[in-house]
Amino acid sequence: MAGKFISFEGLDGSGKSTLIAGVRQAFERAQSEVVVTREPGGTPLAEEIRRLILKTDGESPVSATEILLYEASRAQHVAKVIAPALASDKTVLCDRFSESTVAFQCFARGISRTEVDSLNRYAEQGVRPELVVLLDLTVEESRRRQKGREAQAGSAQADRIEREADDFHQRVRNGFLAQAKEEPSRWFVLDAGLDAATLLERTLSELRRRGWLGA
Repeated sequence: MAGKFISFEGLDGSGKSTLIAGVRQAFERAQSEVVVTREPGGTPLAEEIRRLILKTDGESPVSATEILLYEASRAQHVAKVIAPALASDKTVLCDRFSESTVAFQCFARGISRTEVDSLNRYAEQGVRPELVVLLDLTVEESRRRQKGREAQAGSAQADRIEREADDFHQRVRNGFLAQAKEEPSRWFVLDAGLDAATLLERTLSELRRRGWLGA
């Protein structure tokens, strides 16, 4: 079976990492090679760009700089990791992709959709997720989970994007939901308030329905 490209979207704390781990195990049990990666990041250079985007000290990027950094990271990521993996029939599971750029830079930052879509298509180099799994979560619950995560980690601090106001993150959530309505066949929306086991089972059921996993 040819490799699939699946991305996972949602507010911070929505459970993407846990779900990705479960999906990875399911594909590996089905004897599929899997690459798990993330954006921004995924390659050494792209991870350096991630640090520039998320750092809280020093000069902050203006909106135009921010989106160009995201797209530079993506172009490197696609060329060095995602496209080669798909060409080798590996399944790629990515924590965030271009849909996040639309939600954050278009809906939350106010950059025009035409410009965002154009930059995304250029950086993607013809590679787009066949399925986008959205873990939909309220901003209030996202904040609560982040605080719990920070308390467990001790000294962990929110990054520059996490520090944005609640109304910013509400616009991000609205952006995800709007995109899901635009392309319902490519998006699979889950209530992230459900427990991790239920979220995994529903995702695996969808993958089986699409013929991407055995029974």
